[in-house]
Amino acid sequence: MNALAATNRNFRQAARILGLDSKIEKSLLIPFREIKVECTIPKDDGTLVSYVGFRVQHDNARGPMKGGIRYHPEVDPDEVNALAQLMTWKTAVADIPYGGAKGGIGCNPKDLSVSELERLTRVFTQKIHDLIGVNTDVPAPDMGTNAQDLGGSLGREAATGRGVVYATEALLAEYGKHVKDLTFAIQGFGNVGAWAGKLIHERGGKVVAVSDITGAVKNPNGLDIPALLSHKEKTGKLIDFAGADVMNSDELLTHECDVLIPCALGGVLNRENADNVKAKFIIEAANHPTDPDADEILSKKGVVILPDIYANAGGVTVSYFEWVQNIQGFMWDEEKVNRELKKYMTRAFHNLKGMCHSHNCNLRMGAFTLGVNRVARATQLRGWEA
Repeated sequence: MNALAATNRNFRQAARILGLDSKIEKSLLIPFREIKVECTIPKDDGTLVSYVGFRVQHDNARGPMKGGIRYHPEVDPDEVNALAQLMTWKTAVADIPYGGAKGGIGCNPKDLSVSELERLTRVFTQKIHDLIGVNTDVPAPDMGTNAQDLGGSLGREAATGRGVVYATEALLAEYGKHVKDLTFAIQGFGNVGAWAGKLIHERGGKVVAVSDITGAVKNPNGLDIPALLSHKEKTGKLIDFAGADVMNSDELLTHECDVLIPCALGGVLNRENADNVKAKFIIEAANHPTDPDADEILSKKGVVILPDIYANAGGVTVSYFEWVQNIQGFMWDEEKVNRELKKYMTRAFHNLKGMCHSHNCNLRMGAFTLGVNRVARATQLRGWEA
């Protein structure tokens, strides 16, 4: 099942639990606007090359639309649509005054030089310029893009990974457990995975396995994350790290650990591998890492899954803090950013759990009903039938 079909399925289930009117259910699913542009740029060697860019603006009932722009070869309209919709529910779960959007360009950023990436970004921005802005649609960095920016917020780079750790702590507290007593496996060691790993390590948690596109490493006694990060910075890869053994990347998701944190692409947990997952908790730091089949299998096994629309909301929450600081022209110190982030992530978890109790549902449906209900109420208050 592709990302859009899975997201729609979760939405419809939440709408059914909430008893939403069929007309409002239909209107919430339809994106506000879909943009597709052709981005033609000269390469450094003088030849012309063309890429297709997308921006889906899903909903603005609760405020300006918000979402990242990713550069990845697999960017397609369905994926962007699903991720834009997820942003609508995610911002509502975090209770920040935004709607959802998402954008992307189908390219491999590793094949492009810095100046080619700059030209591509400028052309894409130029083409969608009239439809984005501080009160309309606020883009953000995502996979394959970065936060190179003026007027950014301190703590933004670490925000998604830090939010993942705050979310994990909130969940574990429900079970009387602590990060320092558990073992973790992290799939994907880019920005989110690296920050999550670093912060778990600082809290005394044992990261026993890590993977990225260059390979995978393990150490049953726990990896020295700061040393692994500096090794990756020097060599560009995880393997050949002195403090670890090499392992097959495919085995990371089924590796022996208490907590599994997928931080890479969607759909990595599926019918084929779900039965072999040994973790007791899965924290969805990636967007849509667990497909519906895997969801069912894992639930039957008693695995607790903390859903993406809550678990990785730290990035958009600090993007909101950044927006507030820029509008006010008053910048916060990093300590305040992190303190506020912890407050938002902890409060959102308790709100989510409240929905689980009210509707007798799992954490994913708790998050979806929380988000969908808030957007539906805002839509009705704005006079959606008019």
